[in-house]
Amino acid sequence: MQSVNATSPRVTPGRAARLAVPAGLLAAVVGAFAYVGAVDPNEPGHYPACPLLRLTGLYCPGCGGLRSAHAVVHGDLPAALQANAPAVLGYAVFAVLWTVWVVRAVRGRPLRIDPPPALVWSLGGLLLAFTVVRNLPFGGWLHP
Repeated sequence: MQSVNATSPRVTPGRAARLAVPAGLLAAVVGAFAYVGAVDPNEPGHYPACPLLRLTGLYCPGCGGLRSAHAVVHGDLPAALQANAPAVLGYAVFAVLWTVWVVRAVRGRPLRIDPPPALVWSLGGLLLAFTVVRNLPFGGWLHP
């Protein structure tokens, strides 16, 4: 058995190896968006119904997410925002974080995402408020 010397040089993966995971994730996301762009969620029978909506009649925070993704793929931003504005914001945040991840990977630096608890709680509170308001009578404009 070999012992590892604390002073031995650290082996760093090559650029292609560092970009493999971000590239794989991007391929999966592009594939999912391509499928949703090709198979219209506005047509009944293509996707399962939201279980919360089906059982309770209440819209969850994700209701309309597929419709918004379909609209984004087709370049219809107003329809995407009307279907589910937080989802569209999530797509934009994903794009920014993915880009930062790739830039850091190219430079050989790890991606560290460490949001402050206040940000996490604030985003959770905003998502909860969105969910409550879209289920109230005056929040009908937020229905997908």
